[in-house]
Amino acid sequence: MSGLSVAEISADSMIDQYDLSEEIRAGVRPGVEAMLAALSAEQGLSAEGRQQALALFQDNLRRLAAVDADRRRYPEIAEVQIERPVFILGLPRCGTSLLHALIGSDPDVRTPMSWEVAQPSPPPEAATYESDPRAQAFDDYVAATFTGKWADMLKAHPIGAWIPQECGMILETSFQSINPLTMFRIPAYYPWYLKADTSFAYKVHKMFLQQLAWRNPRKRWVLKVQEHAYHLPELFSVYPDAMLVQPHRDPVTVQASICRLIEVLRSTAMVEQDRIALGQELLHLWHDGQVRMMAYRKANPGVAIHDMRYKDLAADPVEAVRGVYAFAGIDFTPATEKGIRGWLADNPAGKHGKHVYALDDYGLTQAQVSDVYADYIEAYRDYI
Repeated sequence: MSGLSVAEISADSMIDQYDLSEEIRAGVRPGVEAMLAALSAEQGLSAEGRQQALALFQDNLRRLAAVDADRRRYPEIAEVQIERPVFILGLPRCGTSLLHALIGSDPDVRTPMSWEVAQPSPPPEAATYESDPRAQAFDDYVAATFTGKWADMLKAHPIGAWIPQECGMILETSFQSINPLTMFRIPAYYPWYLKADTSFAYKVHKMFLQQLAWRNPRKRWVLKVQEHAYHLPELFSVYPDAMLVQPHRDPVTVQASICRLIEVLRSTAMVEQDRIALGQELLHLWHDGQVRMMAYRKANPGVAIHDMRYKDLAADPVEAVRGVYAFAGIDFTPATEKGIRGWLADNPAGKHGKHVYALDDYGLTQAQVSDVYADYIEAYRDYI
């Protein structure tokens, strides 16, 4: 399809390239249509950026088709139980990736590793997990890809085969995810996403967890991505016993950091980037998720959620993880602490260089951010 313009590609022609069950095909089609329409309407992407977006869409369908095919080949995958999963969510740049990685170092806890989300088929096996060649292939990809304009990505966000992967890379295979919007700036997709019933996305999410756990189980799953905040009713419809962990941080610091990260992420796909427009876009994008999350929490006061301070995580990571485990009912063992301390030793702050950012680079002021986030600051003042 690389020789076709976006306008010449239909949802059906893209989906037809992959062997999908009728249920999965029906579930994915509305999102494929919405993303293709948004991509066609966006004028700010370069020709290379459009091809990158199409390649991402095709890779998402490839991964979903692989999981779907394995599920039909091995029906027992659908019987794998996912009990009391823990979801880390909140604003970006609040230490969620650090917390996820620290917990992922615990040998008794299952987090989805980057290599297995990228190549989920055949299902990983415990006996060969540590030596699976797909892990090295992923690290080779990272070494070849995150150079040039993308080199700064590694300064802001750890990337590697054995780094836990965010749920966004799973959810995007359903075409009901905010991920592509942040990567390629396709704003016409955002209103569709906000209105969508994303129950299908969470069914796909569970399919991935069952796929990865079938031959390589652990006692508990711990997951992470900010976009869960937008669709908590759908999350709980699939995972009724889910538990939530929400780190909090000053939105002023958060906003400057995420603007720089998204600017770098989009750098290879855009003809040029308007930093002022980017600042305004992201100022409201992430706040929208918090508005929905605060409303859900108010309407469901019994939801199992652990609020925590980013400052506490930065000051004493071991104790911060211990607090999460106490909340979730996960045993904090000597192996847990050893894993955490080992990860911290192997991944010191600034390992790939300093992530530099400033609010005024994006036409924003502290007062502006504080005004938009006034409701969030008031609700979580004790944790900021």
